[in-house]
Amino acid sequence: MAPLTNLQTRDVETLVHPYTNLASFRETGPLVLERGKGVRLYDVDGKDYIEGMAGLWCTSLGYGNEELVEAARKQMERLPFTHLFTGKSHDPAIELAEKLKEIAPVPISKVFFASSGSEANDTQVKLVWYMNNALGRPKKKKIISRLKGYHGVTVASASLTGLPNNHIDFDLPIAGILHTSCPHHYRFAQPGESEADFATRLAAELEEMILREGPETVAAFIAEPVMGAGGVIVPPETYYEKVQAVLAKYDVLCIADEVICGFGRLGTMFGSTAMKMRPDTISAAKALTSAYMPLSAVMINEAMYQALLDESRKIGTFGHGTTYSGHPVAAAVGVKTLEIYARDRILDKVAAIVPTFWRRLDAFRDHPLVGEVRGKGFVAAIEIVADRATKRSFPAKRMVAAKVVAFAQDEGLIVRAIGETVSICPPLIMTEAEVNEMFDKLERAFARGEAWVRANALREATA
Repeated sequence: MAPLTNLQTRDVETLVHPYTNLASFRETGPLVLERGKGVRLYDVDGKDYIEGMAGLWCTSLGYGNEELVEAARKQMERLPFTHLFTGKSHDPAIELAEKLKEIAPVPISKVFFASSGSEANDTQVKLVWYMNNALGRPKKKKIISRLKGYHGVTVASASLTGLPNNHIDFDLPIAGILHTSCPHHYRFAQPGESEADFATRLAAELEEMILREGPETVAAFIAEPVMGAGGVIVPPETYYEKVQAVLAKYDVLCIADEVICGFGRLGTMFGSTAMKMRPDTISAAKALTSAYMPLSAVMINEAMYQALLDESRKIGTFGHGTTYSGHPVAAAVGVKTLEIYARDRILDKVAAIVPTFWRRLDAFRDHPLVGEVRGKGFVAAIEIVADRATKRSFPAKRMVAAKVVAFAQDEGLIVRAIGETVSICPPLIMTEAEVNEMFDKLERAFARGEAWVRANALREATA
């Protein structure tokens, strides 16, 4: 292993990196990136990489978009900061809220801005509790999420997240957060169970949970239209229809976490439309500004807004908000981002490139390392298995998916390992030639991964 460079050493000695094995990282050091243009990133040595994850599912318009840079520059000159506390406001926040109401997949009354998806989902929890207090339902506070769902890392949103590493030794989840079954047919269906029957069973399990807890105590259900950081899990076609019938039966709010799926990722402006969800409230972030500025939005319906009004009258204020809620530079970039999506017909571009994307993905289905290829629109995952017939995974400590991802990086492609799944989420502006180049690199990475597995006899390993 090569010794760390000066820049890598400085990093190791100064930063705590999210979602990183901090111990082994001290030996390997970071990949230090210097600049980006289009769908490519360049490290400090000048090597280029295709960004196959749109950063963290977010840089939808790629790098170096001059219009977004100019929108930020102009707003920095005009009004670099003011806040929305105590009745203050500014044009960018107003305009962005108006645009979000116009394009939302369901009727929206008001918009609350924050700086991240985690903050947005934390706000969702607080607003649900606040609303039910206003409605005289102080016991109706429990929120149901899903195993393998991802909703953030703040105390409440990490509790909603259904992944063990977000809970272990953080003393999470907090009380009142429940997790129902993960809607992944490949992994969790019973033998011979169709997708429709699987969806029916999961809806029945949800109803059983609500009845067991007491409908008078269950306030909301939160779901990503397609589950992102849990491994790009696409629920069966009838899943949301059946689940929402249960929610309506027991007056349980439906929250759509659109942080990854929003703004074109699934081929529609919001993932809720693609997956036939009818949420009551929505969280959005990431592609809202193509990640050029930190910004998230909580979109609420009229019933929730009326509850906020009632409590504000009673208490004298709405006691929630952050310094950067609706930051004017972030909001101005958000306005320009939504303008570009509409003007450049980004949804049409995604529709045009998706057939090539899936044609190349489908070629992995017969690869000896691959158990399942799944996804929707312009996001996908390739699940790695040791045995295709039995769906047996490699022992977790072998980290086969991580090894394939490392080979991909060596080939000049950035993708992400989630457990034993390789995830792919390119910028929405990718051309057909760039899609083909991306998959050429990924095919070479999988070939190297298979050779490594065979050389180390990993299929025979049991631990």
